[in-house]
Formats: sequence, C-alpha cells, structure tokens
Amino acid sequence: MSQNDYVLRTVEERGIGFIQLWFTDVLGTPKAFHITPQELENALEEGMTFDGSAIDGFSRMQEADVLARPDPSTFQVLPYEGTGSEIARVVCDISNLDGSPFEGCPRHTLRRVAGQARSEGYTFFVAPEIEYFYFASADPSSTPQPLDRGGYFDLSVGDPASALRRRSVKMLEEMGIPVEHAQHEDAPSQHEVDLRYTDVLTMADTVMTTRLVLKALASEQGLVASFMPKPLAGVQGSGMHTHCSLWRDESNAFADPDDEAGLSSTARSFMAGLLVHAPEITAVTNQWVNSYKRLVPGHEAPVNIGWARANRSSLVRVPVVKHGRFESTRLEYRAPDSACNPYLTFAMMLAAGLKGIEGNYVLEEELTSASAARQQPLPNNLNDAVDLLEGSSLARATLGDHVVEWFVKNKRSEWAAYKSEITQFELNRYLPVL
Repeated sequence: MSQNDYVLRTVEERGIGFIQLWFTDVLGTPKAFHITPQELENALEEGMTFDGSAIDGFSRMQEADVLARPDPSTFQVLPYEGTGSEIARVVCDISNLDGSPFEGCPRHTLRRVAGQARSEGYTFFVAPEIEYFYFASADPSSTPQPLDRGGYFDLSVGDPASALRRRSVKMLEEMGIPVEHAQHEDAPSQHEVDLRYTDVLTMADTVMTTRLVLKALASEQGLVASFMPKPLAGVQGSGMHTHCSLWRDESNAFADPDDEAGLSSTARSFMAGLLVHAPEITAVTNQWVNSYKRLVPGHEAPVNIGWARANRSSLVRVPVVKHGRFESTRLEYRAPDSACNPYLTFAMMLAAGLKGIEGNYVLEEELTSASAARQQPLPNNLNDAVDLLEGSSLARATLGDHVVEWFVKNKRSEWAAYKSEITQFELNRYLPVL
C-alpha cells in the first residue's frame, strides 16, 4: 500500500472530518488551512493552490500563487482537538505552480541542506531540549504570573503546571513523538521537554508539532505555554539546546574512542565550522529582540564562542557519554532558543558544520578558565546579528537571497520599533531623577 493510499484509507476508516495542511513561514510561524476528505486525494496528488503573497516572507505580488504539497509521511490524527479523531494534519512543502521548490519555503531549505549532507555520505541527526514557561495569562499589560515556584528537577504534588507537562508528554507519545525525558527547569514555572534523536527534517516537523501541542493543551486549561526566550527578568531564559551528530554507513561519524574527548576528526571540523560561523548564524538561531535578553552572563546561556566538555555555559558542549557507548557521541549547540524557526536553525547549523568539514577547519583549544577572557563574543543584540547575517556568504548559499533579504528587512523593522519604544526600565530609572 502506498503512503497516499494509507492516508486516504485512515481518513475514511476513522471518520476524519477535516484535514489541516500545515506549513511554516520564514519566521517559523505555523500556518494551516483545512480541507475536507473529498479534497484530500486531489491535494495529495496535485497540491492545493493558495495566495503566497498573504504570507510573510513568501511570494511578492507578481508571483502570488504557490502550491501546498502534502508530505503523506507526516499524516497524523490530532487527538488534542477535542473529539479525538475528527481532525488530522499533514505537513506540506511549498512549491511553485510548475512544481519546482519554492525558494521561500523553510522546509525546502532544510531538505536541500540535508540532501547536500547525504550526497557526501552523511545523515544529520538532532535532539533538541525545548524549554518553555507556563503562565496564568499572556496579558502583555502585566508581568507574567508563573504557576509555581519550583526549581530544577523539582518533584511536587498537586502542581498544575507539572501535571499539564505530564499530560502533554503523554499526548505527544500518543501521536508517535518519542520524548526522551521531561522535567521542571530552573526558573519558576519553567519546564523542559527533550525529544528523542531522529533525522533533521523529521525533527523540525516534530518541534513545530510539539510547540503546538504544548500550547493547545495549556489553552484548554485557560493557561499559556510560552516559548518567549526571556519572559522574566532575573532568571534564566528558555533555550533549545540542540544535540547533533553525523552518521555514515550506520555508524556515528563523530565518535573516536581513542581521542581524549572521544571526537573524530570529522566531529572536530564540524564543531570548528559551528564556532567559526556562529556570529553570522545567530540572527537565525536567535531571531527576536528578546532573544538577546537570554544571551547574557550569569544564567548558563552562551555569550562567547568556545567549546568545552564541562563548562555548561559554553557555546558548544561535548557531553560525556557512558562507558562503551561511543555511538552516543554528539555535540550540543547551546545558542538556539525555543522561539526559533527550527527548519532554518537546523539548516544553518548543518551548513556551518559541513563548511568546517569541507574546509578542514582546525578546532580551537578547549575552553579553560585561563582562555575565557580571550573568547570572541556572540552578537549581543539583534541589530548586530542581522548585520552579520546580511553579509554572510554562507547564509545566502544556505537560505537563498529571497529568504535572507526578506528576513533582514523584517528584522530591521523589528529593531527600529524596539529602539523607538519607551520601556518601563527607562521610566523607573530616569523619570524620577532627570
């Protein structure tokens, strides 16, 4: 049975009333439209036309129409919709009307870079740690109200936030999304869901689904699940530390048991690529003004460029693997936050690492207390990060001019709006004394 036939049969047998066609804009905002089962076969075979000029970062007016082409391998019933089996979803690639990949489609961007890795014999696997907050509401006129005062790994009884997290994990598992583990994080009402390793394109789809499930189940309780990078002052923000490795011929190309750090020359060159190109990809991994409130000293978020095994504030960490489990060797890239576009973030990470391998980049020395003062900093605000992205040949080769130019324009506008805003900090600090 073909994948298309499986989808059509499942819809009929389970009485699915609507199918959501999911896709993502350049900023990672989830988009969708509904079709009925009667339209599904045509959608699977030919795609569904829509006006791309209505979507930020998509088509210009003179090239408005595009096709949403469902990927049947992503078909999934959405049990959180209320009645259990009335609505399903399928993730779409966006193409031009002639069938060619649309240059503004983030999923296509990641598929292309993953294909480049495969042409070189590699499969890229990732496992992100998704941090987020639960709040009583999303009213921007007041300070967000946490639901608990717990800390790292706290186990509590009768805690509504932890109960909601456990219910969400169960829902993800029911949808076929494996969760490695989940726990309370360090800040009040901050939680973390760690997804199990899989190939990079599947994982980007999974990140989008996970965020929507967490938000949907919180909304059912009249609560808010927020992926804002830094919603509360004085505590850590929400990162999306991403563990990654390259595999070749069903073996981990990053592993070398004879190396002091357990890393192969491939892993070292890949890591060197991440470090060298980190400044120019930060606008993608950390794409909001608020993202840079997280990337500050004192809260375990990376602020400088370096790698280490033990230092948990380093940009790249090499986790220690269990004895005899060298197939678990991996790198942990700690810059991304939970509000990034996972398709573009993973694409830029992979492209930077492959650049390091292709160019035989030499890895700098491991971070020590003595070398910390000599580290190059990451961009410390969105404007500086966008400047670096705009001039990056790697970004243009990976994302394409269409995405880079629109992204830069959008982020310049966001920065200008932020710079003209009068904040509560300024009123508190200056109004009484100046």
